[in-house]
Amino acid sequence: LFLTAGEQQQLPRNALSQIVNMENDQAELHSPETSTEFPENKRNSSRGGSVFTDGCSNGPSPSRSAKEEFLMMSPEQKLKHFTCRAQASEDSQQFDACIQDLVRCAALTRLVYGDRHLKLAQAHTRLAKAYLQFKGWGLQALDHLAFPKDFLPFCSSMSSCGDERLEVLTCLLSVHLTQGGASLLTDDLEEAGQGFMKAEQILEQLHHHGVVNQEEKIKTQLEITGGLYSVYKRQGRPEDALNQCEKSLQLLKECNKPEKTSAVYKDMAAIEQDRGQVDQTIDYLSKAHAIAVSHSPEGLEGAQISHCLAMILSSAAEPHHNEAAGHYFEQSLSAYKKSVGLQDPAFLNAQDDFCRFLLANGRQEVKHHHKLNLLQSSCDKYIRIFNIYLFCPKTDKHLNS
Repeated sequence: LFLTAGEQQQLPRNALSQIVNMENDQAELHSPETSTEFPENKRNSSRGGSVFTDGCSNGPSPSRSAKEEFLMMSPEQKLKHFTCRAQASEDSQQFDACIQDLVRCAALTRLVYGDRHLKLAQAHTRLAKAYLQFKGWGLQALDHLAFPKDFLPFCSSMSSCGDERLEVLTCLLSVHLTQGGASLLTDDLEEAGQGFMKAEQILEQLHHHGVVNQEEKIKTQLEITGGLYSVYKRQGRPEDALNQCEKSLQLLKECNKPEKTSAVYKDMAAIEQDRGQVDQTIDYLSKAHAIAVSHSPEGLEGAQISHCLAMILSSAAEPHHNEAAGHYFEQSLSAYKKSVGLQDPAFLNAQDDFCRFLLANGRQEVKHHHKLNLLQSSCDKYIRIFNIYLFCPKTDKHLNS
């Protein structure tokens, strides 16, 4: 362990066992709770390093004298060391190493400041946020929020200094934001909604007192509206979810980031699609598509939206949608080809959907030479890559024959 025997004796027995449990958490790098909403975290993880490594450099292994020097540090010096190293690990996207050092910071903060101190609440809040943000581990995040949620309201009522009260509110803002995100992962929608709404109230107070500037306020508001959108959508409250999307659009307009509105329009389209509102779904997706292609004409996002539009238009009852569907299919294939390549599953899926669309709309469509070649090409790729055979509906004849 990174504490000396004397330092371990100064900690309460239950606190020492909690430290060991937190350290053991780091061995569980493939937690079954890890959410698919955080795919990038799996690519940017590491086991962490020696407790003696300098957090601001990647130098050689420490000598024995360096280890002895580290052990002779006071708890305050060790806390400063691990705080610096945790930040360095976060900056270099070494997220497992960052979390491991934040665990050590929490233990050392307890040793330095005691069991009932604002610094300890802040340390556990940082650790909870890291579990959520870097690993997608909702349960671990909620576990570390238990102490700050219990202690901070009491701390706020006892604070006589205005600056300390604002410091408490800043920590509470992080607590409620993390609570909202972690509760979404654990499917506790009521708790998630309460967390985001409390965060919204505290944000207004901090902005009023000048602790949070306008840019930071808008960034946090976008996090809140996005979280509440997810809560309301999963609760079956489409109007409330759409209202949060409208707020997001207004916030993005205020901060002059129109390129990010395409994601909001896609969310709005998803709500309308769930309600069976085809025309409104197409309208929102068309807006998202126009924004995406204006910033990246043949990018992946534009390809995905084109594919979605094509699928919705092709399934619509109105005949006039068929021509538009074909146009969006061709546009998606062109963009997928440029952005991810011909062998990517996204391109193959779109190509397969286009072929099914052509076949479903009559043999006269397939008589066009380039579309027949598309069907031929699609079959050839599937046979070559997956070693499977595709059959033409109705005739049961192999299209590659």
